Amino acid sequence: MVHLSLEDLYKEVILDHYRSPRHKGRLDPHDIVLERNNPLCGDEIELFLKFDGDQLAGLSFDGKGCSISQASASMMAERLQGIAIKDATDLAGGIRKMMAGEEEGDADELGDLIALKGVVKYPVRIKCAMLGWTTLLEALDEAGKGTPS
Repeated sequence: MVHLSLEDLYKEVILDHYRSPRHKGRLDPHDIVLERNNPLCGDEIELFLKFDGDQLAGLSFDGKGCSISQASASMMAERLQGIAIKDATDLAGGIRKMMAGEEEGDADELGDLIALKGVVKYPVRIKCAMLGWTTLLEALDEAGKGTPS
């Protein structure tokens, strides 16, 4: 039996989402679309959001970039389908704190998203992992659905 280290497990989750992205492609119809990039490394992301009242009814992404930026966007899109906008905002804030080293991150609460914690060891890649999340928060804000921090 092969035992994977936590770091190897994190890498496997990220590679799985990079190789087989979830919710990638244009979401139509959508209520808002927002495109952002990381000029330092060339990562690009385009988010499509569909709202139903206070729920995030749909979320997809398109873009190109490194495995970390694309996997993080895939993990985000998979996790946020059909959840309350407030919960999506809170989760994005928690990911931001975890990536900044301000919080440990709760594996039970985060599920596969805890794999992003492995990126913290590579400070230059944190912006890659955060591109989708920061774009999400900006899109929610633009749509008037963000919560004041």
